[in-house]
Order: sequence, then structure tokens, then C-alpha cells
Amino acid sequence: KMLRGIGVHHFQSHHKPIQCNHRIRSYSSIPQGMTLQGLADGVLAGDRSCLSRAITLVESSRDDHQLQSSEMLAYINTKQKQKYQNVLTGKPSTFRIGISGPPGAGKSTFIETLGNHIINTNGSKVAVLAIDPSSTRTGGSILGDKTRMEELSRHPNAYVRPSPTRGTLGGVTRSTSQAITLCEAAGYEITLVETVGVGQSETAVDDITDMFLLLASPAGGDELQGIKKGIVELADFIIINKADGALFPAAKRSAADFQSALKFLAPKRSHWAPMVGFCSALEKLFITEVWETIDAFRQQCQESGDIDLYRRHQRKKTLWQAIEEETMAKFRRDPRVKRVLMDILPMVEDEEITPNMAASKLLEIFFRDQNANPWDGDTIVQTKLE
Repeated sequence: KMLRGIGVHHFQSHHKPIQCNHRIRSYSSIPQGMTLQGLADGVLAGDRSCLSRAITLVESSRDDHQLQSSEMLAYINTKQKQKYQNVLTGKPSTFRIGISGPPGAGKSTFIETLGNHIINTNGSKVAVLAIDPSSTRTGGSILGDKTRMEELSRHPNAYVRPSPTRGTLGGVTRSTSQAITLCEAAGYEITLVETVGVGQSETAVDDITDMFLLLASPAGGDELQGIKKGIVELADFIIINKADGALFPAAKRSAADFQSALKFLAPKRSHWAPMVGFCSALEKLFITEVWETIDAFRQQCQESGDIDLYRRHQRKKTLWQAIEEETMAKFRRDPRVKRVLMDILPMVEDEEITPNMAASKLLEIFFRDQNANPWDGDTIVQTKLE
């Protein structure tokens, strides 16, 4: 989706303005005359519609939208930093929780139950970012997680936003960290991030959240054995869901098995040993105990200052990720690369040159001084393996 009706004007701040005068079109109506700064101010004021449109903007892959979202986020970060310095002496008051687990573990039901519990007992505003897988064939996504959180999505102190992966690996999208920033700017103290699924590579959520929860089913057997190496060693809290009725004994056994497995793993944090618990999200059993464990972790991290240190480390990783993504995007758009790629692809397909050799040649073209003459494509075509 795109945005319509936002007049693109620069912010009245120390940031360098974006030089563009077009409007962003969208399928949703936006009041005429709203500026990009007006959209950002709406997010800071807690306007849900502005928050949704701002997340849509950062999720867009268009170059002009990426420039506008960068300027918007810079403006919001400046405002938020001033707020923290004035009120909280620089320490973050928000809390980010990543939730992963195998299909069928009840992640959506658990998030709705936990979210309602946090709102009703703690009084905090809760945002949920539910990541939905995109089809590798059509690129589409169902985005059905919000329909499974019907009660939470209607609560005035909750915000539920489904987003497609669009081919991004790791269980989250490339813009999830930016969406978290926007949710916190809108006044949501606690953000729950539901990943696509679980596996050894579905650990990217640990790089953008403060606490990582692993949700499992009773007696998962071999299915859970296959995910231990990549997930369990990163989990701060392992929760066995569906601990009710006939499955309650199996849930207790699974919790004991995980507790035993944790003894052989090095702890991720110096101040916290991973915990194991169980609950029934459907029957709302042991949810209070689950939240008490999460809250104890949050208090320890905030008192020790580990949240701020952890987020500083995460920002460094986000920087390198952004560099990789931007470099790849510019590489694909480079006209010299495109021209030579048309000739070199058939040679790779026919095994006349190796993919690694072709990649080296294309990268040499891309990183060459812009003032130099472009690489002659005919030279590449004549290159053969001896």
C-alpha cells in the first residue's frame, strides 16, 4: 500500500530537508494538506491512523518513500530522545518482547491473552506486530493474525499490525525495527513481535527486542528437538502452552525436559538464567505467573541498564544490515551492472564461467569510480575459464 494526500515538505528541524515536491498516493484517504511532519506529529500524539500510515511508509520499497521515512524517523527520534532526557534521564521506559514458536503452538492466542492481561492488570498500552509469511510464488500474504486477535485488536489501548515478510529471512521483516520505533513514539510502552515461525534461522527477532520468548506445545517430540540448537540457546523464557485438560501432564514433562536441556547451554546474559514455565492461553491459566516472570526480567534489565546497552548493540547490527540492503538495492539498479548482466547470465547458465567469478566481475564494475569508463561488456563475454 502507498500513501495519498501527504504533501512532502521538509521538517523544520536541524535535519537536512528532502528535496521533493510530489505527493504520495494511497488507497486510503488522508486529509489534504497534511505534511510529512504532520504525519510524524500525529504519530507522536498517539493517532492510530497516522501510526498505520507511517508504518506503511517505512514498509514501502520505493526509493522516494524510503527517503521520506528516513526523514520522518529522524524527526521522531529527536523528539523521543528529548522526552527521555527530560523525563527519564535517558533510560528507556519501553519494553520489547519477541515471541517465536513452531506452527500450532498457539502464538496468536497466547499474544491476545497476554496482551489483554498486561493492559488490564498493568495499565500499559500494548502494540502487536504480527509477521506473516509471503508466498514465494505470488508474493502475497494472508495477514490473518489480526483476525485471530479479535478482542485485543478492538481494545482502545492496543494496536495490532500484521505485516508481510516479502522474502526477508529470519522471522521478521526488514522494517520491523522501524515499526517498533513508531509504536513506541505513539505511546505504546510494550511491543510484542510475533515471528513467522520457528527454526534455526528464525532468530532475527532477538536482534530487535529486549526479551525473547519461545512458545512450545506439550510433547513436541522430534519437532522441538530440531529447533533447540538455533532457538533455545537464545530464549530468555520458554513457555509450554496448552497446559490444560489431558495435556497438562505432558506440558509439565515438556517443561522439565527443557529445563534439563538448558543446563547444557551457556547463559546468554550474566544477570538472568533462562526460565521455563507453562500456561494455557485458551483457558487463561497461569498467565499471571507468565507475566510476573516477564516483568521480573524487565525490572532487572532496567535497573542494571542492560536494556540500553543491548539496544546500542542492536543499533550497530541494524546499521550493517541497512548497509547491506542499500548496497544490494543500488547494485541491482546500476545501469552498468544491468547491461553486463544480460551478457554474463547465459555464460553462468552454460557453465562457461563460475558464479563466483561472474560475481567478482560485476562487483568490480559496480565499485569502480563513477568517473571512469564503464567496464566493456564485450570483455566480460570473452572471458572464459581455461
